[in-house]
Amino acid sequence: QVQLVESGGGLVQAGGSLRLSCAASGSILSFSAMNWYRQAPGKQRELVATITRGGSTNYADSVKGRFTISRDNDKNTVYLQMNSLKPEDTAVYYCNARTVVQTYWGQGTQVTVSS
Repeated sequence: QVQLVESGGGLVQAGGSLRLSCAASGSILSFSAMNWYRQAPGKQRELVATITRGGSTNYADSVKGRFTISRDNDKNTVYLQMNSLKPEDTAVYYCNARTVVQTYWGQGTQVTVSS
């Protein structure tokens, strides 16, 4: 059973930065893609950033130019570097990993951006 463990959330002032980490229990290259999602109170979960097995990345329009997804294959870890944070970035951030037949989720980490 694959486990994904997020860390790095916290409270930060607007304009600040945080780096989230997602450590997988197995090789991240076994997944076709790894993603970061977020869910704010009262809102649907939304896709924030994706990195494919081949290394291609994609971002939601709301975070382009501010967030960067990356990975360390040796550490089986995916990161989300978040800069220029805004109060509207406040949410629980979830790591997600996908194969052709299965999807895995982490437990989430809270990010709160104060104005």
